[in-house]
Amino acid sequence: MIQIIAGTKGNGKTKFLLDKVNSEIKSVHGNIVYLDKNTKHMYELNNKVRLINVCDYGLENADEFLGFISGIISQDHDLEQMYLDSFLKIANLENADISATLDKLAAIGEKYQITFVLSVSTDVENLPENMRQHVIVSP
Repeated sequence: MIQIIAGTKGNGKTKFLLDKVNSEIKSVHGNIVYLDKNTKHMYELNNKVRLINVCDYGLENADEFLGFISGIISQDHDLEQMYLDSFLKIANLENADISATLDKLAAIGEKYQITFVLSVSTDVENLPENMRQHVIVSP
C-alpha cells in the first residue's frame, strides 16, 4: 500500500510525515523504518523508529533504490511501515518519470504487507493518474 504526501517544496510535508510516524509508532505491532536524505530529523523521531540516511549508500538510480528497499525488507520480517522523506531525491527520480517506480513500490508493499508513506515534492496534478488516489495530504 502506498500513501502520498504531495506538494511543492516548503509546504510542510516533512513535518506532517514526522508527526504521522511518531503517532503511528504507538499503534503498530511491527517495525517502522524512516528513509531520508540526511540525519537532520534524528532527534524528532521516536527512538523506536529506525532512521536510514539513504545518501550514505551511493545509490545512483531508481532501480538501485528499489533493490535497497528490498534489502531492508529481506532483513526485517516484522517491518510494517516505511516512511520515505524527499522521495524524489532519495530514489534519484528528480525530473524523471516516477510511474514505473511507484508501481513497483506498490507491488512490493502488497506482496510483503508493508505500507509506504512517501513525501513527494510535486503538485498532485503532476503525479501519475493511477497514484493520485493514494494522496492523503496535499498542503
